[in-house]
Parts: sequence; C-alpha cells; structure tokens
Amino acid sequence: MALSTKRRRAATAVVSAALLIPLAAACSSSSSSGKDSGSDKTASPSGSSGSAPKAAQLTVLAASSLTDVFKAAGAAYEKEHPGTHVKFSFAGSQELAAQVKQGAPADALVTADTKTMDGLKADVNDSSIIAKNRLVIATGKGNPKKVEGLKNLSDTNLKVVLAAPEVPVGRYSKQVLDAQKITVKPVSQEPNVRAVLSKVELGEADAGIVYKTDAASAKGKVDTVDIPDAQNAVAKYPAATLKTSKNADAAAAFVKWLSTPEAQKILQDAGFQQP
Repeated sequence: MALSTKRRRAATAVVSAALLIPLAAACSSSSSSGKDSGSDKTASPSGSSGSAPKAAQLTVLAASSLTDVFKAAGAAYEKEHPGTHVKFSFAGSQELAAQVKQGAPADALVTADTKTMDGLKADVNDSSIIAKNRLVIATGKGNPKKVEGLKNLSDTNLKVVLAAPEVPVGRYSKQVLDAQKITVKPVSQEPNVRAVLSKVELGEADAGIVYKTDAASAKGKVDTVDIPDAQNAVAKYPAATLKTSKNADAAAAFVKWLSTPEAQKILQDAGFQQP
C-alpha cells in the first residue's frame, strides 16, 4: 500500500513536470515575441519617417539683367520644392566668370551670353539656353533730349553711357553700333547693365543702351526707344551647373526647371523671349 502510494506520487510528479516544460517554453516564447513586437513597433515609426531630408541650399550666380525676374522665379521654385532655398548672386557675366574660375562656392551659373559660358567649359556642365533678350535705348523720363534712334547717340552734346566692352550688353552694344557705322564716345563704361540703367535713371546720362527687360523694370522712371530688329542683337542666356557644386542633383533640378512652362511664363511675363 505504501509502495503503491509512492509510485502514484512519483507518476504524478513526472506528469506535472512534463506539463510544466511546454508551459514554460510557451511563456518564454510569448515573452520573446512580445519583445520583438515591441521592438518592431519602435522601429517602424523610425523606419517609416526616416531621418528628415537635409534642405538643399543652392547658390546661383546670375547675370545682372536677371535680377528682378529671378527673384520671382526663385520664390516660385521654393514654393514648388519645399525644403530648397535658392540664393542668387547677381553681377556682370564677366565678373561671374571670374568668380567661378577663382573657385567661388556656388551651384549653378546663368550668363547673358554664350561666349562667357563657353569660356568656362572646364568649370561647368552642359548648358542650355533658357531665354533671349534684345537691346533698347533708355533715356531720361519724357525723353528730354528727343533721342529717336541709334544715330542720335553719336551726338557729342548727348551724354551717353554704355556697358564696358567685356560685359555682354557692352559687347552687344558695340556690335550694333559698329554694324551701323556709328561712333559713340560714352561718358562712362559700366560693369553691368543695371549700372547703365541707374546712370540714366538718376539723370547722370541722357541715354544708354540696355536690355529691353531692364528698361521695363524701370518703367515710369525712364523712357524707351526701340531699336529695329534689323539693327538689333539677340542676347542668349545659357544656364549650367558647376562641376564643383556640392548639391549636384538639386542644382541640376533647378537648371532643368528653368525650361519648364511655369518658369518660362515668369521669364516671358518679364519681357524675355523664348529660348
């Protein structure tokens, strides 16, 4: 009887132990699964959101004649591309070229002529024409000197200001004057088109040759005398990314955007012609 009882107790202990082993394993598995699940939940939000993308800070070197229109274009681009900020540095194309050759930190370049851009082939990637422009004669408000055309600019009693010949607008001006065999002795030669416009606007010059778009930007402050197409020159504006850009993809996207319908509308509303 005692032996039988001992055997029953032993059997019961064995059965209990056998039942406890899978239960412990299940608990262990459940605990482990819970940890994994918790880990997944923690990783999932992090994985889905990822690290916030670094905002692209672009520096674009642009010809002075693009000052007003590019401010509008830059605002439109930033609105369309949240997180990207476009900073412009405006100057005469020849000055911009010097900055590029000196290694100025920038991402893209837009000049007012192809000659300047072609001289930077070692520093820029392939360029594309984004706009065109034409020349006009800017005079004082009301055109007090009664300037009618290019031939009047040879009058020695007229104070004429031109851009320096190494500046695109200065080179275009020389081109149209030479073609008409007109000799002009300017009272000054300025480093960019905006400086020419400013001289006329302030009354320091009676007339000056500028781009059509620049004269339009000073509407109400200067008058404009058109130059016939047959006597005019067409300015082409190429845009390219710099090979030293630290934001190559973002810079390329901006340059490409300049040829989109949205950007072209902004340029043409400002008086620029289609590429």
